[in-house]
Amino acid sequence: MNYLFSFIFLFFILIFSQDDLQISMQKGKKIYEANCVTCHGNNGEGSPSIFPPLAKSDYLMSNTTRAIKQIHFGLSSKIIVNGKTYQGNMPASGLSPQQITDVMNYITNSWGNKNKETIKLKEVKKILGK
Repeated sequence: MNYLFSFIFLFFILIFSQDDLQISMQKGKKIYEANCVTCHGNNGEGSPSIFPPLAKSDYLMSNTTRAIKQIHFGLSSKIIVNGKTYQGNMPASGLSPQQITDVMNYITNSWGNKNKETIKLKEVKKILGK
């Protein structure tokens, strides 16, 4: 009986976790379309030699903490994404921690990216010192 209860409990946690991720991604897609698409493209493809891709991006997926900080604070240094060097300038986004959480869940689970864990608001706030 305890096994059955444990199984049912884990099943519901998995279902509700997926629902939370899907809701966050839906919000994140809207935020991406309003704030990021101009430079990074409709499908996260970027613009060769100017704006780095987010799709299948080794740079993005290797360090989500760094990505959260760069979305919030901006970036003005050389980076290497999928073996290509980019020297651009990304201004601070002005997004709230919740918006950063949602856009990160969207971009890390779209266009061939698959994040192993859902990014949580609590994590983003901690990373940003809020």
